[in-house]
Amino acid sequence: MRVERKERLASVAARRQPNLTVVLENVHDPHNIGAVLRSCDSVGIREIFVLYTEPSLDQERIEIGKNASSGARKWIDIHLYHDVAACFDHVQQRYDDIWATHLGEQAVDLYDIDFTQSVALLFGNEHDGVSEASLQFATGNFLIPQMGMVQSLNISVACAVTLYEALRQRRAAGMYEANNPMPPAEREALIEAYLDRHDRKNYNKFVHKKG
Repeated sequence: MRVERKERLASVAARRQPNLTVVLENVHDPHNIGAVLRSCDSVGIREIFVLYTEPSLDQERIEIGKNASSGARKWIDIHLYHDVAACFDHVQQRYDDIWATHLGEQAVDLYDIDFTQSVALLFGNEHDGVSEASLQFATGNFLIPQMGMVQSLNISVACAVTLYEALRQRRAAGMYEANNPMPPAEREALIEAYLDRHDRKNYNKFVHKKG
């Protein structure tokens, strides 16, 4: 591996955000999954959660989506769950708040959320949105302001818009530099893990099947 490549991997690992993640619930289109992974990698997310409760959905969706992710999948851990409670138990252990994209009476504007805090962002599928079962675990709901006739966005677009607002806030707070919340030891371990992944071709290794 060239020195420049090692430095690039170390730089990317050092800017990962340990307290920001995405939860995808029953997202059908593998290309949407791939696009979300690209956005997550771009803003420094190191892990996401994929919740599949529908019988027709399985790991194959993630496998198909790896082409659309343009290699981002190699650098992001995917925690795959089939049980709602088990999934959100894991999320709540690692993140303080869960914000769901859902049209509810108490929904807040995307731009009113403090994304410098420990946050998990929950996105539902293309047809039904976030399920009632998953909403029970949400801290609150948020909406992306829209001015057009069609009041909906593709799941991957909605995720990208939201994540880049998180990036804007975190960048202003210096969280990609001196104020990164990742402990030094954890950062060093992540750098070593990325160096180990560099030549790996087996993407399945980075999908962790849970409950």
